[in-house]
Amino acid sequence: MSSSIQRRDLIKVGAGATLASLASGVVSKARAEGLNGAVGAFDDGTVRQIAKQLASAPYKAPDQSLPKAIDNLNFDQFRSIAYREEKALWHGENLAFDAEFFPRGFLYRPRIEIYEVKDGQSAVVPYTPDLFSYGDPSLEVTDDLGFAGLRLRTAINTPGVMEEFCVFLGASYFRAVGKGQNYGLSARGFADGTGDPKGEEFALFRAFWLEKPQPNVQSIVIHALLDSPSLAGAFRFTIRPGDTTVFDVQSAIFPRTKISQSGIAPLTGMFYFDANDHNHVDDWRPAAHDSEALQMWTGSGQQLFRPLRNPLDLQFSAFNDVSPRGFGLMQRRRNFHDFEDLALNYEKRPSLWIEPIGDWGEGWVDLVEIPTPNEVNDNIVSFWRPKVPLAAGKEYSFTYRMYWGWDNPFPTSLARIGATRVGSVTDDKNARFFAIDFMGSPFDHLPKDAHFHLVPQASVGTIRNVVVEPNPNINGWRTTFEFVPGDEKLAELRCVLASDTGPISEEWLYRWTP
Repeated sequence: MSSSIQRRDLIKVGAGATLASLASGVVSKARAEGLNGAVGAFDDGTVRQIAKQLASAPYKAPDQSLPKAIDNLNFDQFRSIAYREEKALWHGENLAFDAEFFPRGFLYRPRIEIYEVKDGQSAVVPYTPDLFSYGDPSLEVTDDLGFAGLRLRTAINTPGVMEEFCVFLGASYFRAVGKGQNYGLSARGFADGTGDPKGEEFALFRAFWLEKPQPNVQSIVIHALLDSPSLAGAFRFTIRPGDTTVFDVQSAIFPRTKISQSGIAPLTGMFYFDANDHNHVDDWRPAAHDSEALQMWTGSGQQLFRPLRNPLDLQFSAFNDVSPRGFGLMQRRRNFHDFEDLALNYEKRPSLWIEPIGDWGEGWVDLVEIPTPNEVNDNIVSFWRPKVPLAAGKEYSFTYRMYWGWDNPFPTSLARIGATRVGSVTDDKNARFFAIDFMGSPFDHLPKDAHFHLVPQASVGTIRNVVVEPNPNINGWRTTFEFVPGDEKLAELRCVLASDTGPISEEWLYRWTP
């Protein structure tokens, strides 16, 4: 991983952590203020009981004070404090995993308590300054600082070579990669008030329990304690790295207050520009983004594909559903020439698909698109918002599976959106030209003389000059049309490719704004 990528990734996650420090935080003196039951006998219900007890008490804001020598670390100073590989938890024990830890400082001030679980007993992972090497010796202090977060390593790409594949760092952010991938989008434990003009509250993972893996077992279990002014929560992650890295997530949420804008399984990424949204970005590359679209499979069986945008004004979209089958922020572009970026390798960023387990009831898949002037800032957020607000004093359980990989983990018989391109219309400055490519399995077995037509819709304005033609370059079909908004400032567009027997593609959705 290059230093430029590390800088961008640290700033991305750290931005959330900085906002979190204004709204919530973790209790930096966890042992002094008490996490009853954190050490000693441990089972799958331990963290849930701790969270339940925590939620019944008033929230205590964090003490994020640090010694003067590291109180104002910049990026380069923070990066110069490196965990010693030979000090990794479980190093040299011939296990499939080991764990390293991040120092406190820079954007990551709160102390996060770390415990190891072994043979049904939990014990503190001790901190000492000699766990780290220091590029600047003056940054080494003798205080019992504790850790800011953790990374997991395994031989994901090369047998016998331990590499980082998962990180928990900053607020409740975490991220992972599949084999051969680079870091991209992140996930969070919980979202509260995302997109609300009043501001968002950021919960934090204030403690982790790492179960020591068994020999020859290719999965690892991590428990996490979530805390914020509005809630406490318990998470159990069973993590299986591979070509697609899979997280099985069991969560229990205990609201301290009524939460009307809750976000379950929130995903956070960056969309700067692509061929559908390039007109206000002066950049030499064809695209720059972690994810290109929100994909949804509804409880009724619809397969929806919504290309992302970097809008001029904040945009909030809500897609109503009952018992969703899945949703995710997806990166389908997998060719270097899609991005032409030798340093950032956007074509190797993971897609992240959420598969709800059990009945999640009625609610919305929300999408928040925030204007960004560059590719440093995370500006895309998506999550499940239950219809019924979370009530104070109750317990809510959500179980789901996360797939960090190259695509949606489930095959489809429908044609898929290969690209969305938007541009001007030469003889009409008030119109916009749309080109949508469809590709996939239907074109492998349908007759070569098959006829297709596009079924477009617009909430306002007019669609005209619809064309459907073969695109042999992708073994698929290209559809084009012109959209005339008139005096409208916002339009919801949608279309599906159909044959004489009915729709053969996933449904394309798009929000147009000037």
